Amino acid sequence: MERRTFITTALAGTACLALGVNYCSTDYANVNARLDDKHRLLFSVLLPVFLDGALPDVPVLKRDAENRTLDAIEHTISLLPEDSQLELEQLLDLLEGRLGLLILTGSMTPLMMRNSSELIEMLEGWRTSYIEMMVTAYQGLRELVMASYYSEPEHWSRLHYAKPSFLEENN
Repeated sequence: MERRTFITTALAGTACLALGVNYCSTDYANVNARLDDKHRLLFSVLLPVFLDGALPDVPVLKRDAENRTLDAIEHTISLLPEDSQLELEQLLDLLEGRLGLLILTGSMTPLMMRNSSELIEMLEGWRTSYIEMMVTAYQGLRELVMASYYSEPEHWSRLHYAKPSFLEENN
């Protein structure tokens, strides 16, 4: 192979990879963007990781709890200050795009195609990262999921928590 052919092929290959990174942002999962405007698919991948051991063991109950938690996440996000909503939206957009995923996780494999041990490893890397932004991203996602899940009184029994009686007397 001539040097000119090698360089041309390398440049063309690099350009194809660069275009492919930006072109194939959400097509890989056949996600209807209109139906996933609240990042429900992304959170449905992260929920089992953050809530490991807290979700019911029965599949139907587990699915119902996940759906209620996804609704609660959407509601919780709507209650956040506008600047926090924007930061969270940027993080979620980065996690849904291949280039952002590469920057944040070091891999272009979509989160929904990773197994739970890979997701745990990714989140553990964020939690213990020396980059403060990664730690903040981990804490923000974790707090959002945990607060949304435990905002439902039906999940309090696993924590052995009961609503204070003086609150029931006032109602």
